[in-house]
Amino acid sequence: MSDEAYAAIVGATGNIEWKTLEPHFARGDLLVVAPELDLVEVAAAMMEDDSEQIKIWMDGQHLRVATDAQAGDWAERDPDSLWAVVIRPWVLVQERGDR
Repeated sequence: MSDEAYAAIVGATGNIEWKTLEPHFARGDLLVVAPELDLVEVAAAMMEDDSEQIKIWMDGQHLRVATDAQAGDWAERDPDSLWAVVIRPWVLVQERGDR
């Protein structure tokens, strides 16, 4: 990935409230990125259509469609540690801990 592409993804990534993500969850286009992955790296792989790497992450449950349980947890806790980026048609979200 070029430095420009990386910078563009970083620039499009930001902190977000759960209520803003809820409509994307309802449409089924919210993907959860595991905390151990780099959100920008996952977004880049999706932009580049790196289906092999995406499959590896999905098979390992490191990248998955948001579940009802996850949505319920976020709705209840309303965490301020959610970061998201749009890679159409998907919205990638990651809950970040202390970094």
